[in-house]
Parts: sequence; structure tokens; C-alpha cells
Amino acid sequence: MTSPAALQTKGTVPFGEHKTWYRVTGTLGAGRPAVVVLHGGPGSTHDYLVGLAALAQHGWPVVHYDQLGNGGSTHLPDKGAEFWTPQLFLDELDNLLLRLDLRDDYVLVGQSWGGMLAALHASARPEGLRGLVVADAPASYRLWLREMRVLRGRLPDGVDETLRRHEAAGTTDSQEYFDAMMVFYNRHVCTLDPWPREFVATFMEIYNDPTVYYAMNGPSEFHVIGSLRDWGVEDRVADIEVPTLLISGRHDEATPATVRPYFDLIPDVRWEVFEESSHTPHLEEPERFRQVLIEFLKGLG
Repeated sequence: MTSPAALQTKGTVPFGEHKTWYRVTGTLGAGRPAVVVLHGGPGSTHDYLVGLAALAQHGWPVVHYDQLGNGGSTHLPDKGAEFWTPQLFLDELDNLLLRLDLRDDYVLVGQSWGGMLAALHASARPEGLRGLVVADAPASYRLWLREMRVLRGRLPDGVDETLRRHEAAGTTDSQEYFDAMMVFYNRHVCTLDPWPREFVATFMEIYNDPTVYYAMNGPSEFHVIGSLRDWGVEDRVADIEVPTLLISGRHDEATPATVRPYFDLIPDVRWEVFEESSHTPHLEEPERFRQVLIEFLKGLG
């Protein structure tokens, strides 16, 4: 998606004692529902999804925001793991929808962890939700961890052994672990070489303040030892009533086995697999991604 030639406004909204940063591209309330974008992580930022703002050129206003603890929102490095819960981020999303007066007409696009959060929100059947996009998101971390073992076992000789050695020793901050981790990331997170600038920006945001990522996820995508390690939305997604689009890449770390519960349980759902992509089809196959997303949005009426 190209950069949009559309009006942009940005600011923060209060969330309890804290603030949530947001940016709107396009004009809210001008006819089509707002597309609210939920980034991954948890502990990531909106940067790597900034291209979705181009939807405003086609009439859908787009709302990006940084979830609490990262990016332009309030950073809370002293908060312990007990503070960072899925409910906190559900509450933040509800607050954002209220503050921006979006609750009567909106679509959610959630990527990775953001897809799980969006699905959980949708399962409560909010009246103003018109559609849901769940991109590259597992239905549970139990499934995710099971599939991580499969993908790690397919890495070149010695890579997984290096990863396991540092994980056991608690030295996941070492350069050797980082180098081995990048072998996995370049296969299953983003296959582009070099990585796009917006993806690097998000990666560096996590690196600069890993509070949320470490507390909820862990030191890497495939070594989930944080509070989400046993968490999932499998028991809730059957309650989703709105049309739902599933997206995943053929080489995605969110493997078909992790995505399938959405397809099996959501009543009104379609699944698009991007053959040349891993975890970021919106970056790896941007034209097809744009076409699929616009087709889905048009179908919502």
C-alpha cells in the first residue's frame, strides 16, 4: 500500500491515569466505517502496519494506535507482569472507541497478538462492529508453542541447539542468541531482505522498551515464557457474529494449525493464505493484501 494523500490527525486520549496515542487517517463519520488497527506484540507499535492508512484513499478512515506501554502511549517500565493482562488491553480498546466516538460503526483489523485481542473483543458481540480481520494470529499460545517446536526443528543444523542452550542458561540477551533468533525471524516473521523501514522501526521500539513484550511473551517469538504462555481465545471465537477474514502466510510462524480454530468455529469466515509470505503478508505481498482487504471491506456493505 502506498502512502495516502488523506487528512491525518493525531493525539492522545486519557486511559485512566495514562494516555493512549492514536492517529486517524481520513475523515471519521463520512460514510464508511472506521478501520481500527490493532498491532501485535504484545509490546509492539503501530509502525509496521502504517501502510494500512492507504485504505483512506478508498473511503475507509483508518485509526492506528499504540497500545499502552509502547510507542507514543504511556510507558510504564516499573509495572510488573501482573499489571499487563489481556483485559487491560481490551479495556484500552473500548476506551479508545468511546473517546473517538467510533462504537456505532467500525471494523477491527488485528495482526498477530492484535488479532487475538480483536477476536476477543468481537466475541462480546458489540453492536457497532461491522467486520473483523484476524491476520497472522494463533488461536492460543498452547497451539503456538506446539508449532514453534515444529518450526524450530526445521532450522539449519545447530541453530535450535544454540537457542536452547541460551534459553536454558538464561542468556537470551547474548549476541549468539540474537544471531540464531534471526535465522528463525528471516524465515517465519519477515522474509524480505532488507526488512522494510517501518518493520525495523517497530522492532527497535520493542528493543528500546521490552517491558510489555518480556512480561507477556518472553525474549523471542518462539520462547514464550511470559504470562500469555497458557492463554488463548479458542473458547470465545464461536461467539463472533460478524463477517470475519482470516489471513496467514504460507511460511508464517502462525502456522495453519494455530489459525484453524478460527476457521472451524467462527460461523461467517473465509481464510486467505498468502503463498509468498511469512508473518507479514501486508509487507511481503502488499498488492494482493490490499486487494483482498478492500474486497472484504466492500462486502460488508
